[in-house]
Amino acid sequence: MGVPINGTVAPGWEPVRDVFVANFEAQGEVGAGVSIVHRGECVIDLLGGYTDKTDSIPYSQDTLQLVFSTTKGIAAIALAMLVERGQVDYDDFVVDHWPEFGQHGKNTATVAQLVSHQCGLYAVDGPLTLDEALEWDLITSRLAATAPRWPIGTAHGYHALTYGWLIGEVIRRVDGRSPGRFVQEEIAGPLGVEMYIGLPGEHEPRVSPVTTQRATKKESKVDPKVAAMIEKFMGPGTPAHDALSLSGVFGEGAFNQPRVRAAEIPAANGITNARSLATIYAATLREVNGVRLLSTEIRERAARTVTPENEPDKCLVLGTTFGMGFMTSGPFVPMAGPGSYGHPGAGGSVAFAQPSRDLAFAYVMNAMSANLAGDPRSQALIKVASSVADSL
Repeated sequence: MGVPINGTVAPGWEPVRDVFVANFEAQGEVGAGVSIVHRGECVIDLLGGYTDKTDSIPYSQDTLQLVFSTTKGIAAIALAMLVERGQVDYDDFVVDHWPEFGQHGKNTATVAQLVSHQCGLYAVDGPLTLDEALEWDLITSRLAATAPRWPIGTAHGYHALTYGWLIGEVIRRVDGRSPGRFVQEEIAGPLGVEMYIGLPGEHEPRVSPVTTQRATKKESKVDPKVAAMIEKFMGPGTPAHDALSLSGVFGEGAFNQPRVRAAEIPAANGITNARSLATIYAATLREVNGVRLLSTEIRERAARTVTPENEPDKCLVLGTTFGMGFMTSGPFVPMAGPGSYGHPGAGGSVAFAQPSRDLAFAYVMNAMSANLAGDPRSQALIKVASSVADSL
C-alpha cells in the first residue's frame, strides 16, 4: 500500500506532484504539505504521508504543523504592514518606540538593523530558564538589558530565536497588540487561513509533532571531517549554538511541548499549513480573497537585501542575505532565484514569494532533516515549480 496523497493539482502542474510523491521514497519523508499560488490561482495544494512514524493518522487538511523559522517571514510581513500604515519606519531608531532598548549604547540602532540581524543580540546576558524565555515581558526586558555582541551595524549574525521577540516587541509597542494577535486579526483572519503564533489549546490535538526522517536506500554515514567541522562551528559555546538554542534553553524536543507551542515566539513557533503560508505570501504580491497585505513599494523595500554582499554570518559562518526580516535569495537560501523573499525553517520548511514569476510557494513537513536551509525535498519541489511556471 502506497503513501496516502491527497489534494489538488491544476492542469500542467502534475510534475510537482510527481516530485512530491518521490520525496516519500527517496528522501525519507513522513508527512508533508506543499502549496503553490501562481498568478493568484492556487495551482498546487497537496498533502501526503502520516502525522508520525506510526502511520496511524494520515497527514490531512486538518493537520497543523510547526514551521520553526519560517515563522520569521510572517513576522516580517506584519511589521511591513505597520510600515505601510505609517505607524513605524524602518529608519526609525528602535528607542523611538521601545525606550528601554537603548541600554548599553543600543540607542543608535534602527529598526532596519534590528530586523536584519545586525544588532548583535542573538542571545541574552546572564542565565535563563525555559520558563523565563516563555514569558514575553521578561524575555523582552532581558533583551533590552543585553549588550550587543558587536558594534551595531558593523556585522550581521542570525538571531535565530531572539529575532522574534525583538521584532515582536516593536510590533507590540507600535500597534498595542501582541504579534500573535496582530497576525490573527490582520493577516490570518482576513485571508481565511490558519497561522498561529501562540497556539490556542483547542488546536493542540491537530498538531503533527516533529520527528526524524525515515531511513532510505540513499542513507550514508556522515563524514567524520564534516562532523568535526559542525562541532567546531556549532557546538556548545559557539555563537551558532547560542543563537539556535538560546544558549541551550531550547533543547531537543522543546518545540514538541504544548507550553512552548502556546507561547508567542515569532521567530520559531508558528503553527500553520502549506496552504495558509502560500496564500499569505501571494497576498503580498496581489489581492487574494479580497485582501492585499502590502503595496508594491513597501514590499520591494522590505524584500531588498541590506546585508553586505558576501559578508559572513557571525553565527552561521556562511554568507547569509537579509532584507527587512525576510531572507532574500542568495547562495545560502536560493529559493526560486533572484527576487525571492521569505524564510526557511529548521529541518526543511520554507515559504516565499517571487514577484517576477508571480509565484508564492510553501512547503511544510514533520520529518526534520539536519539542515537550516536548502533542504533537498523543498529544493526539488521549487525547481520543478519554477520550470512549470516558466512554461505557462
